Amino acid sequence: MAGPSKSLILDPALQKYYELNANRYKYFRWTPRHAWFSFLYMALIPGALGYVAYKTDGLYDLRGKRRGDTIVEW
Repeated sequence: MAGPSKSLILDPALQKYYELNANRYKYFRWTPRHAWFSFLYMALIPGALGYVAYKTDGLYDLRGKRRGDTIVEW
């Protein structure tokens, strides 16, 4: 039958890793590196993408173009 048998031996290193991963919030500390990555992923990257999207809004029209037509609509 399928499933674990009585001879199943669990790897202690993997068990330790699973336990640490489940309790990761207990071991987290704010460091300058963590603060920088948080700022980068929550403010800088979305801000840059939003700026590019705002500046190019309506600039390109990719529908109904034929060979030789320009995609820039300004």
